[in-house]
Amino acid sequence: MKLNHLGKALGSGLYTGYISFASGTFGSIAATIIYFIPGFSDLFIVLPMIILSTILGIYLGDKFEVIYGKDPSEFTLDEFAGTWISYLFLPLDIYWIGAAFVLWRVLDIVKPYPAGKLESLPGGKGIMIDDIVSGLYTCLIMNILYRVF
Repeated sequence: MKLNHLGKALGSGLYTGYISFASGTFGSIAATIIYFIPGFSDLFIVLPMIILSTILGIYLGDKFEVIYGKDPSEFTLDEFAGTWISYLFLPLDIYWIGAAFVLWRVLDIVKPYPAGKLESLPGGKGIMIDDIVSGLYTCLIMNILYRVF
């Protein structure tokens, strides 16, 4: 199976998946840069982008797995969805977004229950769901902290 250039570019998170080390972190950095584009963090833009990246991620994740194997490091579109979910409802502030970024990366690596278990789902579903769950955990924790402090 071959991927066209657009499929490679999108699935690899603008080619961050082809960075030989920490490709998930580089994917999250790229997603964060996009998040700071004026207007992108507006819910009417970021929510459809999360949905679109999830749907596209499941489809392209299936293709990447056939080519590169189970949950390949070359695929980082899942990092985009998880990163953007992590930032929902937080102020567009470097400190809050920075803290959310660090927590998101930790939770994405640790994969707290049920994220780690859901990762075993086949294909693109398994690739995407653990990042979505870790993103939701990050979103919840960071929004509680934001409202308390």
